[in-house]
Amino acid sequence: MGYACPVCEAPQQDAAHLADHLAFTALVHHDDHESWLDEQVGDWGQYGTDGLAEIVVELAPSVKYDQVFEDTVHRQHGRQMHDHGHHTASVGDKVNMDPMDETGQTQIDTETQTVIKEARELTAQMIHTDDEDASDDKNTDTHEK
Repeated sequence: MGYACPVCEAPQQDAAHLADHLAFTALVHHDDHESWLDEQVGDWGQYGTDGLAEIVVELAPSVKYDQVFEDTVHRQHGRQMHDHGHHTASVGDKVNMDPMDETGQTQIDTETQTVIKEARELTAQMIHTDDEDASDDKNTDTHEK
């Protein structure tokens, strides 16, 4: 049992997932999801997941799905099984992130490419500035002693 998105009919396993799907899709794509939320909920941006879920679950059809939802598989004793190592990136690490890995999309529009490029440049600039500030602090500490 789950819910069908009232806009695109994407299956959602519960009210919280439905609320997150609607809000996230509306924020990222500014499409029919945003229009639907504006019409049905009004000030939807003011709600957290739980508050929005209480509202949208009443407006979405409940549907019986024969498929298994992705976060309910490969569990062992209540925990998901992992067969990969975990590594936390640190400054200087090259992080290979493909935004399409999460969305499943194969193409990215020009506006999104521009935003990603700008974010990467700003992040690199911020890291460089932090490194310079740390170096300046060390030099100041040495001269003050």
